[in-house]
Amino acid sequence: MALSQKKLRYGLDLRREANGFATNRINEDAGKDTNNHKEDSAANSKSTMKGAKEPSIFCMSKLKVFLVSLSFAYLAKTMSGAYMNSMLTQIERRFNIPASLVGVINGSFEMGNLLVIPFVSYLGSKLHRPRMIAVGCIVMGFGCFLIGLPHFLMGRYRYENSLSVSENSSTIAVCLANHSQFSMATEQPSEECRKQAGSLMWVFVLVGNIIRGVGETPIAPLGISYVEDFARTENSPFYIGCLQIATVLGPLFGLLIGSYCAKLYVDVGFVDPEDVTLSLLDARWVGAWWLGVLICAAVSFIVAIPFCFLPKSLPKEGEENSAELNTKGNKTLLPAENAAHVSTTIREIAKDFIPYLKSLAYNPVYMLFLLITVIQFSAWIGMITFMPKYMEQQYGISAADAIFFIGVYNLPIICAGYFFGGLMMKKFKISTYKAAHIGFWSSIVEYLIYFSAFFMVCKNAKVAGLTMSYEGLEQVSYMETNLYADCNRHCGCSTKVWDPVCGENGIAYISACLAGCDISNGTGKNTVFRNCSCISAFGNDTAVLGQCNRENCGTMLQYFLILSLVCCLIYSFGAMPGYMVLIRSLKPEEKSFGVGLHSLAERVFAGIPSPIYFGAMIDTTCLKWGTKSCGGEGACRMYDSDTYRQLYLGVPSALRAVSYIPCVLVLLILRKQNKTLVQDDKELEAREEENGSVEQKDVPAAQNSTHVHQETMDL
Repeated sequence: MALSQKKLRYGLDLRREANGFATNRINEDAGKDTNNHKEDSAANSKSTMKGAKEPSIFCMSKLKVFLVSLSFAYLAKTMSGAYMNSMLTQIERRFNIPASLVGVINGSFEMGNLLVIPFVSYLGSKLHRPRMIAVGCIVMGFGCFLIGLPHFLMGRYRYENSLSVSENSSTIAVCLANHSQFSMATEQPSEECRKQAGSLMWVFVLVGNIIRGVGETPIAPLGISYVEDFARTENSPFYIGCLQIATVLGPLFGLLIGSYCAKLYVDVGFVDPEDVTLSLLDARWVGAWWLGVLICAAVSFIVAIPFCFLPKSLPKEGEENSAELNTKGNKTLLPAENAAHVSTTIREIAKDFIPYLKSLAYNPVYMLFLLITVIQFSAWIGMITFMPKYMEQQYGISAADAIFFIGVYNLPIICAGYFFGGLMMKKFKISTYKAAHIGFWSSIVEYLIYFSAFFMVCKNAKVAGLTMSYEGLEQVSYMETNLYADCNRHCGCSTKVWDPVCGENGIAYISACLAGCDISNGTGKNTVFRNCSCISAFGNDTAVLGQCNRENCGTMLQYFLILSLVCCLIYSFGAMPGYMVLIRSLKPEEKSFGVGLHSLAERVFAGIPSPIYFGAMIDTTCLKWGTKSCGGEGACRMYDSDTYRQLYLGVPSALRAVSYIPCVLVLLILRKQNKTLVQDDKELEAREEENGSVEQKDVPAAQNSTHVHQETMDL
């Protein structure tokens, strides 16, 4: 009996110890929770007191300050880029160079990107990104300044002119048998003349554009990766969409400045406008191309300032308070971290370069997207580069009007498309697979509408010996011998000089001499040519300076502008979803490098060669080349607009058709990945349901064991 009582007491003691241990564990956990709750409440109260004591100076977070600054940087770089594209025709005429060389100058910007973009894209995420963007803006401004420098080093612009009309003379013989007036264009140039012509000054523009490309490089990859790293996932598409709006406003300002500068004579302020006999429609007209470049340089310098004061890293958006507490609690660790950062070498930073490159190479969506970008950008860059020239030659408008129409009709609607595309991605939280479909089908619809541009035709300008015979029959000729006819053969005219006159018969002639005009009355823009033997066959025999106005081109121009508006809206709406496919196909640590490599491929295989071969194709359609002051072939004065249209629209349509093959492959891959994700989600939900049912079964068992313990205690 005593032994049984001892066993019972021993069992009760064991149970009491077990219950006491469990009770102590519960009390300890409760105490920890209570302490944590007190610490959290204390921290919250401290942060609240801090917010009350230290009112915020800025109304925006640092991320939004960075976003605004980056928007202005985007505006500066796109403004200078759009301005340079709009001034290519002016540069071509000012330096008397062919369109293919203009393409080289335009592609030199991408060459500058190519020099530094691999290092900036990879090393940039390891270094101070805002300050690297600031340095890029400063370098970009210096490049713009160097581009405008040749204007101050060259002499005054001297255009081709068949007559040297003095102010004191009102009547001059034009058709001269010995053609002494036209010896300037055909005489052998001297070495002194070559030096005075400044024919190599375009090298300054080339080098300046390369430097501008170097400076522009850090802005896009480092800026986007910075936003992606510190913004919320659901806000990232909207923020990037806002940046895309800045990339549209920049070109808008650049084109408006370009349109204004194209109306100003190149030597504005140094030459009396009354002494200039050229009109805005004349192929020899050169606007004040240098003025806008200096404006772009000043803007780039100013934009660099805010980035100098932004931090290297930020807390994740929405976690600012917890980040502040962690920072305060870890102040003692900062010196050691800084020392470790200082000791980091470039070799250690770059050790993951090859693994990252391999990872991207084995990413099928990323590699196919690169291929799509190269093909489509080859089409778009060539078209955008020479669109002002196309509108000039096709519809007979001035360069200033062409630049203005592009800015007013196209860019605002592109801005709207980018905005609504990014807003749609944010509001509906569209998946990568659906985003790819939106980008693909919007591009297809725009591509089909684009073909109607082939039917918006405006006939060639009527120029005797080039697009028409001297008898008034339509015929295109690339031969200089066709510039002569029986009506002007006795004058001994030069075919090298481009100084067109418009006859009363509505046909233009390359010069008054080739029109068979005997005399001229008046001076400057008011000069009138009379007794023109080539015009007298049609009735009147007078002509005036300049080319004739083209008929029925205004209506076709309006149709073309409306078409471009519709196409830009549809394409830009799908551009942001398509771009997010690229971003989401990359791992977080690969985004900076992946975006930079994407930009690198775009520039190497599209940005550099596309303007060059587009310019070379356009040169093949030239009907009349200009002549340099020291002789030799200069810039083209007139193109065959029909052939120009077929090449300008046909080549991009063929390139885009090829690009849709990898687009279909991307959709198929994403479809397969989407099915896998859906299946994984279903399996995960099933597991969670099973775990939930098991937990529910464990709860009654735990309750039963608790009741047993309580009954034992009662005993």
